[in-house]
Amino acid sequence: MVVQLEQVGKNFGERRILEGVSLSIQEGERIGLIGPNGAGKSTLLNLIADPSFADEGTVSYGKDTVAGYLRQNTGLDRDSTIQQEMEKPFAQALELAASLRRMELAGQAMTPEYQQATAQFEALDGYQVQVKIDTVLTGMGFAGYDRNTIIATMSGGEKTRLALAKLLLERPTLLMLDEPTNHLDFATLTWLEDYLSSYRGTVLVVSHDRYFLDRMVTRIWEVDGGAVFDYPGNYTRYKELKAERLKAQQKEYEKQQVEIAKLEDYIRKNMVRASTAASAKSREKKLEAMERIQRPVFTHKTPHFHFTFTKEPVKDLLTVHRLNLKVGQPPKTLCGPLSFEIKRGEKVALIGRNGIGKSTLLKTVLGMSPYCDGEVVWGRNVTTAYYEQENLNLNFENTVLEELWGRYPDLLESQARRLLGSMLITEENVYKKVGVVSGGERARLGFAIMVNAKANTLLFDEPTNHLDLDSKEALEGALKEFAGTLLFVSHDRYFLNAIPTKILELTDEGLKIYPGNYDDYRRQKAKEQSAPKPAAVPKPVKGRGKEQRVQDAKRRAEIRRLEQEMEQQESAIRELEALIADPASAADYQKLEDACRRLEQLHQENDAAMEQWLALTEEGE
Repeated sequence: MVVQLEQVGKNFGERRILEGVSLSIQEGERIGLIGPNGAGKSTLLNLIADPSFADEGTVSYGKDTVAGYLRQNTGLDRDSTIQQEMEKPFAQALELAASLRRMELAGQAMTPEYQQATAQFEALDGYQVQVKIDTVLTGMGFAGYDRNTIIATMSGGEKTRLALAKLLLERPTLLMLDEPTNHLDFATLTWLEDYLSSYRGTVLVVSHDRYFLDRMVTRIWEVDGGAVFDYPGNYTRYKELKAERLKAQQKEYEKQQVEIAKLEDYIRKNMVRASTAASAKSREKKLEAMERIQRPVFTHKTPHFHFTFTKEPVKDLLTVHRLNLKVGQPPKTLCGPLSFEIKRGEKVALIGRNGIGKSTLLKTVLGMSPYCDGEVVWGRNVTTAYYEQENLNLNFENTVLEELWGRYPDLLESQARRLLGSMLITEENVYKKVGVVSGGERARLGFAIMVNAKANTLLFDEPTNHLDLDSKEALEGALKEFAGTLLFVSHDRYFLNAIPTKILELTDEGLKIYPGNYDDYRRQKAKEQSAPKPAAVPKPVKGRGKEQRVQDAKRRAEIRRLEQEMEQQESAIRELEALIADPASAADYQKLEDACRRLEQLHQENDAAMEQWLALTEEGE
């Protein structure tokens, strides 16, 4: 047993957040914590991290449990460097290493004290400290960072990633994470999932990332209405089991309601008769003592998305030819040239690293961002609607109702309010300023505007960012049913699996097109990465003397030898990268560290061979 919760309750003022929660966490489990926003997920994490936080009940740890909790406040030392922070989990081993060096310099390498310190150092796996730091920093996306970077100079997202890296290096027996997948790109997400799946401790994680929950967790805890419901399996299995539970609960509820109605009818008819009063009172006591089954809530209130259009566009909907994405003044090229086509009815996702120009591409094809060269051609009868990532295209000084009316002045007030109500914006909230309402309400206002546009082509920039799980699935259902065309940017891999028929990946070299969804894209990328690379061919040398020709022949032979050596090294590198990425091998942490160390050595050898090859080929030019 790692943690045991017994009848735990928590209040905030008069509001009851959690009530009567009794759960246990067993060694090695990976638990995903989900629930509507404000339901109490972070509160439950805080209760487990600090048992004194509970108002009622008890939270007890197993004797070997050490909890590590990644909070929103990272807890990093702002004045430290990256390397200094990453070394803190290994302070004891590093102190021993320094002590050993001092003894060596003093000629004490043969003393019992030195031997004892060496044994302690080896027991702490001290020789692997830097390998462990390199492995985690590389996996968390810090491979190219200067390790002497001061943390105060880093962005909020970088600090969060670094805090997670440090916590992984600390390796607590209970690892608690609150939305760890925020600020991570696809490569880092995949690495983190593999790492956590093979983590030797226990993991409890709050996440809205359904793809992450499907790949990583073995149990789901759903916080709802003050209670916590426990489901074995991943997110997809949770949905199946929850549907079964609610169906069974509905059946039991209906059965009990029939019994209650019979008892009430008997009591009403027999309480006044002397001969049956005792029997009626007995049934009345039974009714009072009965534990009432709650009517199950099959779905929480979610926005009602329904996208329609009135005009059918031509088949060749959008053609982009040799477009260079540029921003700033003077213009800076983000990527390009880009050429692609979108046909009527296609659902196309844009992916790529942060800063590559995905949002800029959406704005550019819509004419909202100027481009200096290239061609963008929309077909006849195309009508568009655009959802901006942070809804910055809304006027924050308008009320919600004014913002909607400003775009659709012909709407009656009843129509406008009904449309906003379908997005869960009701009552006095429609009269609040756009800048005052929550991020979720602003997002739903953006969706209301898109719904009423009745456009045949919808462009979205990160549409799921401010939606809870139920709302995400409602949006997915609506977009699957939408008969028009979609072009969207998203980092939500579950969404990328559910919606697109084609994926466009923006890279520094340009654009690559992959048919299918996100899983299809991953399979194709894996094939590309495993394909052998063609060896470079040196330029032939002409017009040299006999002695020079002999030297040229030797140089060409050495070049061929280096090319064969580099090919073997690159093949070994690809095999090691595949091994490191394989969740099965990640279960053996020692094997993983050995592979990382060998990979680093191969990269160094490959770089050295490449330098020799370049020097020899430049001689022959």
